[in-house]
Amino acid sequence: MSTRQRAPVLERTDLSPAGPRQLLRDLSPEYAVNGLIGLIFSASGPIAVTLAVGASGGLSDEQIASWVFGIFLSAGLATIFMSLLFRRPFGFAWSIPGTVLLGPSLQHLSFPEVVGAFFTTGVLVMGLGMTGVVRRAMAAIPMPIVMAMVAAIFLRFGTDVVDASTSAPAIALPMVTVFVLLTAVPSWGKRMPPVLGTLLIGLVMVVATGQFRFEADGRVLAQPVFTAPEFTLGAQLELLVPLAITVLVVQNGQGIAVLRQAEHDPPINSFAVASGAFSIVNASVGAVSACVTGPTNVLLTASGQKQRQYTAAVTYGVLSLVFALFAPVFTRFMLATPEAFVLALGGIAMIKALQGAFVTAFSTRFTFGALVTFVVTVSGLDLFNIHAAFWGILFGYVVSRVLEPQDHLGLD
Repeated sequence: MSTRQRAPVLERTDLSPAGPRQLLRDLSPEYAVNGLIGLIFSASGPIAVTLAVGASGGLSDEQIASWVFGIFLSAGLATIFMSLLFRRPFGFAWSIPGTVLLGPSLQHLSFPEVVGAFFTTGVLVMGLGMTGVVRRAMAAIPMPIVMAMVAAIFLRFGTDVVDASTSAPAIALPMVTVFVLLTAVPSWGKRMPPVLGTLLIGLVMVVATGQFRFEADGRVLAQPVFTAPEFTLGAQLELLVPLAITVLVVQNGQGIAVLRQAEHDPPINSFAVASGAFSIVNASVGAVSACVTGPTNVLLTASGQKQRQYTAAVTYGVLSLVFALFAPVFTRFMLATPEAFVLALGGIAMIKALQGAFVTAFSTRFTFGALVTFVVTVSGLDLFNIHAAFWGILFGYVVSRVLEPQDHLGLD
């Protein structure tokens, strides 16, 4: 009598882990640049959001600096470990929606109470990953609906290019022009990857227009601060479920969809376990939850051979560790860069991913459910302190089940 073998809860890699020699053989300037751009993206706009939330919440400079140290430390460690283990580009960062939802909470909760929620969120996310329920839940959601959520979130990166081109044309328009030329003429693009050319001309224009303003204040090395957590019922009820949903659905869901689009096979349960474990690391220095992130993984898989793209993730991870160590000076450096440069660079680098998300969402089945997902996510609907992307997927899935039953045949 034959028995059906169950898949392991934690996914196994079909490739041997990459060692130092393999890594050096596969690494090239193209992948290193993709990793660098991933770091530039993470260390600019998202850092500005983190600093703004921390300042508005009354955190001290030491607490905010410790937060920045923690998120880059965990991003670097998780990315390097998972990318080398699976030999795939698995980029980790921290939850920006989770950071944003902390803003109102810090107005009436103490920071130790918030840190207590960070700890329990890490334990919950890790526990859900170890049960295997995360992979089953993600498998139940049709890919067009997930990609409609991704398209809605990535849409702003496309509009950012337009905004940057109108607010700072001297910086953004040369970047757009160079990207179009290097993409349109393949022989030029082989000599100079389009995103690299965009980065270089952007830096030239930033310097030429005199818009780089760096101010030194003497602090160089990070000094992490431990905040003793307080586990109160009010803080747990307010933050635990929203933070966990943000990590597992909004952030990891984006990353999983992007990696699948790039023809990588993401280990969904392992992602949850790693996110939970490194969220606990973050919490120990007062930082928000760790997660897999869509935008970063788009940048890491932007070009090159699929089997070598993990080197871009390792580059990003190593640079994240360096950024963590020198967090005070690097944060000031990145914030001295004009916003238009960051918006244009991020938008241009993600434009193909945005195109792919729309194609996957609306080209075959589940199109009405995908449309509902897209509209609800774009609307910014915020119920019970939970991000609109979750409600977009939920409403889109329910509507699709009711109005598109034929599309679900064979999936149950």
